[in-house]
Amino acid sequence: MEDKRKDVRPLSPERVDIDTIREQSKIFSENEILISFANSLSQMVVVLNPERQIIFANQLFLDFLQKKNLHSVLGKRPGEATECIYSDLVEGGCGHSPFCRTCGAVNSILESQIGKRSIQECNILNKENEALDLQITSTPYLHNGYEFTIFALNDISHEKRRQNLERLFFHDVLNSAGGILDLSNVLQEVGSHNEMTEVAEIIKRAANSMVYEIGSQRQLLAAERGDLSINISENESLAVLNDLTGTYAKQDIAGKKNIVIDPSTENCIVKTDPVLLKRVLGNMLKNALEASMPGSVVTLSCKKKQDKIRFAVHNQNFIPSDIQLQIFKRSFSTKGTGRGLGTYSMKLLGEKYLGGKVSFTSTHENGTTFSFEI
Repeated sequence: MEDKRKDVRPLSPERVDIDTIREQSKIFSENEILISFANSLSQMVVVLNPERQIIFANQLFLDFLQKKNLHSVLGKRPGEATECIYSDLVEGGCGHSPFCRTCGAVNSILESQIGKRSIQECNILNKENEALDLQITSTPYLHNGYEFTIFALNDISHEKRRQNLERLFFHDVLNSAGGILDLSNVLQEVGSHNEMTEVAEIIKRAANSMVYEIGSQRQLLAAERGDLSINISENESLAVLNDLTGTYAKQDIAGKKNIVIDPSTENCIVKTDPVLLKRVLGNMLKNALEASMPGSVVTLSCKKKQDKIRFAVHNQNFIPSDIQLQIFKRSFSTKGTGRGLGTYSMKLLGEKYLGGKVSFTSTHENGTTFSFEI
């Protein structure tokens, strides 16, 4: 993958000790005029040292993180303060995992360190499976020979959420409604009872699809607000997979693709919310079908793994590495702006509400497998 950082300063994992952090912090935290000014802004403001560690933050940033004072974030890097899920994957911390290559915050900071004012957008999925969409402005600031970065953040999550959901909702619902309208016009022209029955069945499927999409959006909005209730019951895993296969095999998205259940699948009893489980697995299946060519096979499976049950959806395609790094971000899609909330909702529903683990693997040799372990 091409390194987008070739024009900026090399990324160093080095940090300064807490005593140095405190000394650097005094430059800003003991300036009452600066503190009053920073706290009067309607924008979150952070000051970073050359090692990208926080040495000052205004009250709005601390409130955003639900922190009581500056000491709780002092010395941390931005991803660590916001509890980004990738911030502690490697020893170097925030900025050093493979996922950080596509991070707008990291790249904005690096550009500021070569003297540029940089504005970028950053999508963070935190350890509570909450998606944050931030607009980052990084500005270089030189003081007594030290190169600091003024790191300003705007939370644009609500705006992004509204834009994405509106585009996704109207795209899918208009597609379904348009199909129903076209078919209803055809219905007026059919000459036999058999043809009328066939068209009526297609209209029914399109209407069901539209109702499903409306329900999906309502469910996702409720989940993001924290208002989604779950109803636990015992479910047979094979019945869940058979239900999904029957539902999606009849949809246009299946085309000439084959949906099969792995013969080695085990029929396990799983205690969970069946509606949310089918939503998670349904999104995996939908993505697999969209990625597959006509004539290819999408395979569903379920295996017991000690005290857990692992559902999986496999297709034969490979996901490019740059796409893999952003796959679970709410605002990212390979299908155009505002599309493809499916992978994000897998994480949100599967992990935050069902308490499972959503993951995927993708290689040229073995294709792509999304799995949900619960």
